[in-house]
Amino acid sequence: MNKQSSFTSKYLHWILCLVAIVVVSCYWALWASDRYVSHANVVLESPQISSPTLSFSSLLTGNASANLADMLLLRDYLRSVDMLKLLIDEADFRNHYANSGADFFSALNDENAPLEELHEYYLSRVSVELDDYAGVLRVDVEAFTPEKAHQIAQLLLEQGERHMNAMGQRLAEEQVRFLEQQVALLEDKFQRTRDALLDYQNANGLVSPTGTVESLNSVVASLEGQLAVAKARKSALASYQSARSPEMVRIESEIRALKDQIGQERERLARQSGNALNSISSEYQNLMLRAQFAQDSYSGALAALENTRIEAARKLKQVSILQTPTLPEYPEQPERLYNSVVFAVIALFVTLILNMLILIVKDHRD
Repeated sequence: MNKQSSFTSKYLHWILCLVAIVVVSCYWALWASDRYVSHANVVLESPQISSPTLSFSSLLTGNASANLADMLLLRDYLRSVDMLKLLIDEADFRNHYANSGADFFSALNDENAPLEELHEYYLSRVSVELDDYAGVLRVDVEAFTPEKAHQIAQLLLEQGERHMNAMGQRLAEEQVRFLEQQVALLEDKFQRTRDALLDYQNANGLVSPTGTVESLNSVVASLEGQLAVAKARKSALASYQSARSPEMVRIESEIRALKDQIGQERERLARQSGNALNSISSEYQNLMLRAQFAQDSYSGALAALENTRIEAARKLKQVSILQTPTLPEYPEQPERLYNSVVFAVIALFVTLILNMLILIVKDHRD
């Protein structure tokens, strides 16, 4: 009896190890419930694809990483509490995983479990992983019936596409709404500056004061040229005719007329009393610049609005399905033999380490 007791105490840890291996193997082989897995592979694409730019980085990374950020956003949404709430309402998530007759360790222990605990369980049954190299989102859903696994996987893809489109549309609509308000303001400003320009033209009776000033300058220059010719003729006549001769009187009259005309034209161009063409032209140019600036701003806003509308269409995301959610025909999970072997190897390894520690302790005592 003492020998048997000594043998048992000596190899107790090995006995416990074997018992644990047998119990766990029996659980995986006989008790663990079948879980059906629905697989789906998807990518995100836009209805309009811009022409790719050739660069060294694009040659290294390729096009697979173009939608990486959007794919990560989709992955986070599919794993989110919001997605879980939707599955509770539309796929009866709580009832299926709690009341499908599954074993204690596989099933949801409490149908009314808090949302935080339910979310942890959800993540253990729904896998959404991004394949960085291929740029593909791989979705795997485990359920206790093939139909439920397929239904949940289908809902994930449908709601994921809806969420991505809603998010892109909301941002695009805010941008378009802001630009429409700016376009309306700039259009009103452009109309007011154009009306002010027209009123100024009508008030002064000139279509283009600047052009009139240029014309008057040309007239004055021409008159001054004629005056110089007349003075030259006068000098020539004075050399052989008297000052009272008819020819000299006529040329004097012509010179005075030219001087008077030049004085009048110059007074129109610039006078101290106001209404001079130079001040009218200056104000007209100021109004023209304001109208031109308002027109350019309005044209730029219209172009930006049209570009934003085009960009809004590009932000619509379509979940392109590479592998439609499968309807499982046999339970892929649990992997009974694999799980049993892995547990046995780990248990034996831990027991071996424990046995070595016990021997070391005994050697030190001796």
